[in-house]
Amino acid sequence: MTDRDLKDLLDTEAARINSPSFIGDDPVQFPRRFSDLRDIEIASLLTSGIAWGNRKMICRDCEKLLAMMDNSPYRFMIDKAYESLPDEVNVHRTFFIRHLKHYLRGLREIYSRHGTLQDFARHEHVASSEAPAWALVAGINRELSAAEPGKSDLASRCLPQNLTTSALKRVNMALRWLVRNDGIVDLGVWDVIEPSQLYIPLDVHVGDISRELGLLTRKANDRKAVNEVTAHLRRFNPSDPTVYDFALFGIGMKL
Repeated sequence: MTDRDLKDLLDTEAARINSPSFIGDDPVQFPRRFSDLRDIEIASLLTSGIAWGNRKMICRDCEKLLAMMDNSPYRFMIDKAYESLPDEVNVHRTFFIRHLKHYLRGLREIYSRHGTLQDFARHEHVASSEAPAWALVAGINRELSAAEPGKSDLASRCLPQNLTTSALKRVNMALRWLVRNDGIVDLGVWDVIEPSQLYIPLDVHVGDISRELGLLTRKANDRKAVNEVTAHLRRFNPSDPTVYDFALFGIGMKL
């Protein structure tokens, strides 16, 4: 397949999948329920954070998580309402309330000092980083550790700890939601970074399809693989490479 043919395929599939009909079966539906930026950010982090496995199960558990938070993520966090929940209640697969508490204790410190996650990203100079998602997570991990020291077992369930190798699939997905601004599926509520700075959310499915299309030669689905796939996609659309996340999903459903 020539580059022209591949770009045509990616553009066609991106346009087909990136439509309002995609929203109802995808975790992106959850942050879209809110109008307050703080609610959108927290819902984006938490629902993307449990977005692994079967999509129906993911959406079911995202619904459960937001219900636990009284469908008011920011107020639930800032009021410390999470402290009354039992530690051993399961949220999704290996993510339990004890992990949620650790996450929210750290996020509460961020919001108390900076107001929004976007302003924290500005404080961390995320826009000047070549890898914004990794810079953002480094900052959040630091805050989680400071809020509740010595809890690496909890922290690792919230966000990846080895940022030199992690693909950061779920955070890159959350950033796609927050930053892409075409007004269709993604919310486009952040201006601290540009869509051109985003990286593809790479999981097993996207990795397999990328290899079939010649976008990825690396065998591991790690940070280097994210860099490789995104570099290819930027050749086709430098200003908005992660629009092709929709294309890779759609092509995978056809194969």
